[in-house]
This record gives sequence, C-alpha cells and structure tokens, in this order.
Amino acid sequence: MQHIYIIGSKGIPARYGGYETFVEKLTAGQKSPDIKYHVASRRDNTELSQENDVFAYNGAEIFSIDVPNIGPAQAIAYDIKALQWAIKNAKDIEAKAPIFYILAARIGPFMGQYVKQIHALGGTYLINPDGHEWKRAKWPLPVKKYWKISEKGMVKHADLVVCDNRKIEEYIQEEYGIFKPDTTFIAYGTDTTPSPLSKNDATVENWFHEKNIQENNYYLIVGRFVPENNYETMIREFMKSASQKDLVIVTNVEKNKFYQKLLQTTSFNEDKRIKFVGTVYNQPLLRYIRENAFAYIHGHEVGGTNPSLLESLSSTQLNLLVDVGFNRDVAQDTAIYWSKEDGYLADAINTADKYTIEQLLSNGNKAKQIIANEYTWNNIINKYEVLFG
Repeated sequence: MQHIYIIGSKGIPARYGGYETFVEKLTAGQKSPDIKYHVASRRDNTELSQENDVFAYNGAEIFSIDVPNIGPAQAIAYDIKALQWAIKNAKDIEAKAPIFYILAARIGPFMGQYVKQIHALGGTYLINPDGHEWKRAKWPLPVKKYWKISEKGMVKHADLVVCDNRKIEEYIQEEYGIFKPDTTFIAYGTDTTPSPLSKNDATVENWFHEKNIQENNYYLIVGRFVPENNYETMIREFMKSASQKDLVIVTNVEKNKFYQKLLQTTSFNEDKRIKFVGTVYNQPLLRYIRENAFAYIHGHEVGGTNPSLLESLSSTQLNLLVDVGFNRDVAQDTAIYWSKEDGYLADAINTADKYTIEQLLSNGNKAKQIIANEYTWNNIINKYEVLFG
C-alpha cells in the first residue's frame, strides 16, 4: 500500500478554496486500490473535524489538528503540527516509502529537519508551491519577505516540485536553478458538467429577478474581493466602456475595508451597470450564472492555474483575462487579453461587445476543448495516481 500524507489544505469535506477542492476531488475520484490517503484537517474546518481526532471520508483517513488563532502564523503552525503528526503516523504504521505532499510553501525555514526525518523513513517530500504568495497585496512587507524565504526553503529541500501551471514550473527552474530542482507539471482540474438548472427553474427566476439581471446581458466577475485580483482596474475600466450590459460581481464584501475604499475612489454606486450580488453557494445556480454570462472578466495575477478561470473557460463563451503568463498558459488563443494600462480593458470590453454570435460560439467551443484536453478532474487524478504509484 502506498501511503500519501497531504498537508496544507484546510481539510475535507471542502467548504471553500482551491486546495480543499483539489483534495476532495482527488480522494473522491480515487481509482487505484493501492493508494491510501491521509489528509490533515484543521480542527475548525468542519463539524467532523471538531468531533473526531481521526475519521474516514472519501476512503481517506482525515486527521484533525488543533491550531491556535495567532494571525498569519496560524497557517505555519498548522502545517508544522500536521507534518509532525504525519511523520509519527508513518512510523507507527511502518509505512513503506511514504509520500508527504505539502500544498503551499509556508514552512520553508523548518523543512530541513523534517526532510531528514522523512528520508530516514525511506519517504519522499513533494511540494506544490501554488502561485506567488509573497506578491499578495494583503501582506505587510515583513510577511511578504517571510513567504519568499519560505518558498526558497521548500523548493531547496524538495524531492519533487509539482507545479499546477507551466509558468510556475518555468519560474521555479529559473529562480531556484542553483538547487537543480526536480519539477513536474500537473494542472488543477474543473468540473465540466453543465448546470442542471434551466431558465424556468424557480431558483433561477428568483435570483435573476431579485438582482434585476438578464441572461446573456452581463459581464461576470467571480472571486475573492482583494486588491491583487485587480477589482479597481476592472470596475474603473468597465465604467469607462460604452457597454450597455451589466457588470455582475459575485463576491463577499461584508465588512470589507477595500470595498469602502473603492466606493470612495470610483463612485461605482453611481453607475447602475455595476452590480455587487453577494456570494452564490448554490453550485448549480453559480454554474448557470456562468453559462449565461455574455463574458467573464478575470483579474487574478498572482496565482498559478486559477480554479475560477478554469470554471469560466468550461462554461462562459468569452473570457477577458489580465495578460499574465499563468492565464495565457491556460487559455491560449481563446481569450481577449488586457493590461492594467488606462483605457486598455475599456477598449477590450467595447471590442467584445461587437463579437458576432458565430465568433462567440467558435470561441466558446475552443475554450471547452482546452478544458477537455487538459483540465478535467479525471485527467488530473490519473496523472497523480501515476505520480504516486
């Protein structure tokens, strides 16, 4: 039996987040009978974690970790405690050649000592570094410096770096070439099943009526409301555009200081096209909202392969993406790319508005083909089972 210890997600069942969804899909879609997953879960992640030290879910063993609420350092403490538990468990069960797969690069300064313990077990340490955590605007400078140092330590000690985007793999090879890192590319996945809802479903009718939105008459943004996702640029530029369509923003802005600041600097509340509609936790409804958007606008620029981008490529006919390597690597020639320069996105929106039905159909089909070829969960699970096997 190949024992795989997964550390770094908040745990499963998944409530939110890319890593959590990845672990949920990986375990739920397991095909090989020769793999046993052990997944760390924060005690506060779900009721199951709160009630049990260890429990079974999706055929995996989930182990709950208590972690104090100490701000940004909480995630570091969580990963260390989870790794300590995993190493002890691998010893206790005498796991043969266990694999320790760490998601996110948060404990680099401490990895040296733990890698020695892993190798003493005959084990292997894999890291998935995600995107550039040290670039996120929300972090103060000392925290950004820590994330960068930590990334270096995680890569330095890794037996293998698993990158979910080819541009991340290039970055790891260039930035940390001195360590001669062994890398591989395995993407993130997305669901491709169409929404089971139709225009006449009460859930759909009520939502669109309540928000005063019409199918195929809005641009859509879905994602965390944080500065590095370029909300200010997207909202300002949409306001400059000549589009008669709405801009529908699915996100949580409750108690959000960034929202209040943006309101003051852009006065977007005076533009009736700009519609913040809150969060949508009903997944079939969210899928329907994506499928019936005229176009999707994507401003994420610090992550690798972004889950929201994959979802939009698999469901929305046209995508307007901020022009960074991660996004080009995924969407290729099926998107309109924009820079943050003044007027650039507004022009792109005006161009998109002129797309013909034939152009939209052709574009949407090409994007769906990219997803079918590279980014289905079935493909991703197969690649991981080959890697772990």
